[in-house]
Amino acid sequence: MRAIILEKTGGVENLIYTEIDKPEVKANEVLIEVDTICINPVDCKVRSNETLLDNICGKERPAILGWDISGKIVEAGIDVYKFLIGHRVFGMVNFVGAGNAYAEYVIASQDHLARIPHHISFEKAAATNLAALTAYQVLRDKIKPNDRVLIHAGSGGVGHYAIQIAKSMGAHVITTCSGKNKDFVMSLKADEHIDYTEKKFQDELSDLDFVFDMFNGDILLNSIKIVKKGGHVVSIPSPDFSEEIQALAKERGVNLSFHMVQSNGEDMHAVRKMLDDLVIKPHISKVFDFEEMAEAHSYVESGRTVGKVIVKLKDPVVEKDYSKI
Repeated sequence: MRAIILEKTGGVENLIYTEIDKPEVKANEVLIEVDTICINPVDCKVRSNETLLDNICGKERPAILGWDISGKIVEAGIDVYKFLIGHRVFGMVNFVGAGNAYAEYVIASQDHLARIPHHISFEKAAATNLAALTAYQVLRDKIKPNDRVLIHAGSGGVGHYAIQIAKSMGAHVITTCSGKNKDFVMSLKADEHIDYTEKKFQDELSDLDFVFDMFNGDILLNSIKIVKKGGHVVSIPSPDFSEEIQALAKERGVNLSFHMVQSNGEDMHAVRKMLDDLVIKPHISKVFDFEEMAEAHSYVESGRTVGKVIVKLKDPVVEKDYSKI
């Protein structure tokens, strides 16, 4: 089967196309014929950082990157009871350990997957996995109706899901992004928009209940300053907070935490229901072919993405119109 391997970290030129054997299923696993892969910023970071690659994929080389997939089950282990051969599924697979998603066929635990709703395309399903799971896991236990919530980078992959999920929970949602993306985030039902190129969010806001941080550093520091005592700030880039950031959170009585997304079936089914009920609507910024993986990585690294970037292994389905989903 076709696959993209990584012998060493570095630039996109290190993504190497090759032929490898099709993987074999274990008792609790399924074999998925991959239709669509979603490329996340973490893919690019792991590709270029030896420590991250070792921590997430292990030290064995070559490694195969990628965790977000959609496709069709073509084989199932003897203990699989949640799915049947032929089911259309999606999920964030094997995040701790080699994800192996950059390939025509991928092994996954049945506990990492959910069935794709009948009206959702492979493309939109793949675009939902890691980003929507992250947003859901961060928000579900932290906010309540009428909370004033700030979501940074609301036009990004995680951010555009976070806006929709927070609104579904009854929060008053404020988001930051550039002015050119204002119409997009407001179409997601954000209540307020701050153009970070023209205004400092810390000068415009105060007494917030919750902040969803995508950056760490000064943005995280300034976010803590505008949260009320007992409020929450959750950051996703890194668990490494500076002493200044930790001291300020303690001084102000703000609950500061780091979150790393976890793949599990229960949360995937919650995300599936939100997709099925149109609570969340994925936005795809750009579609690349499998042969254009380097270009897809470069595009994600450019920071110009609105929503998600996907890579197709199969020809798009033409017999159904998914354009309004």
